[in-house]
Amino acid sequence: MKAILFDVPGSPEVLRYGDAPEPVPGPDELLVQVRATAVNRADLLQRRGAYAPPPGASPILGLELAGEVLTPVGEWRAGDRIMAVVTGGGYAERAVVPVGMAMRIPDTLSFEEAAALPEAFLTAFLNLFTLGKLQAGETVLIHAGASGVGTAAIQLARVAGARVFTTAGSAEKLALCRELGAELAINYREESFAKRVLEATDGRGVDLLLDFVGAPYWQQNTAALALDGRLQLIGFLGGSSGQIDLGPILAKRLHVNGTTLRRTPLPQKIALTADFVAFAHNRLARGELRPVIDTIYPLHEAAEAHRVMEANRNAGKLVLRVERDAETSPQGAQDHAAK
Repeated sequence: MKAILFDVPGSPEVLRYGDAPEPVPGPDELLVQVRATAVNRADLLQRRGAYAPPPGASPILGLELAGEVLTPVGEWRAGDRIMAVVTGGGYAERAVVPVGMAMRIPDTLSFEEAAALPEAFLTAFLNLFTLGKLQAGETVLIHAGASGVGTAAIQLARVAGARVFTTAGSAEKLALCRELGAELAINYREESFAKRVLEATDGRGVDLLLDFVGAPYWQQNTAALALDGRLQLIGFLGGSSGQIDLGPILAKRLHVNGTTLRRTPLPQKIALTADFVAFAHNRLARGELRPVIDTIYPLHEAAEAHRVMEANRNAGKLVLRVERDAETSPQGAQDHAAK
């Protein structure tokens, strides 16, 4: 099969389109013909050699996919359209998916739209509800609101009845956040997000905060949280170390939690997937929730998609369309999807 491969860690230029062994499914796994996948920050880290795949995972990049079942198992039949989070292997023509991780694609969604969903929406759902315990009427601050996870989290929090605040770094991204349901959208490049949050909440702060930045935001994050507030650490785009003041944790009785979806044990991911499907499938089918896609690339242009994400130029997901003979396909031009 064709896949995106690299021989040594490095810049996007190390990625190449070549031949790889076809995966062999286990007794509780589906073999899937991949029709689309999407780019995540973890893919960039793995390409650089900074994020090794978990034991037993495919060394091929790609943490999510959408495609058709090839080998029927359990309730799934050949030809069923599914989307799923995987621990690796999405940047390829075929991949294996644990049966419990497969989610049926609503008829209203294309493969490209479905591929933009699993990692972003499951990560957002995990941090908002499973771990973050967000309730209707509470207020949440979501950093990187125009990212894949950010756009998913804004929508999920909105339909759950929460007040949604967010940060982003450009007027275009702030407008997207408002369109998705953010009540307050703050340009972190131009002003203190903690000050704006406290002004908007009459000094109380937010109940929950989703952070992708890490150490540089610690002081403002703790200032922006309310008494008994919850801080969910999802990433460290700004770095994971630095001098921090732990005092607010005690003074405000703050709860700080960190998680990565990829290394969550499979039984917990299966339970998370079931909870998400129960909450979101019908809403996705009705259009109440939607994936936000910046650009669709053919699979062999994965390196360009990596460059765009590294430059933080995307608003929403970067999707890779998987096609037969993609190297010579006329689909070489980018397809710009509506934001």
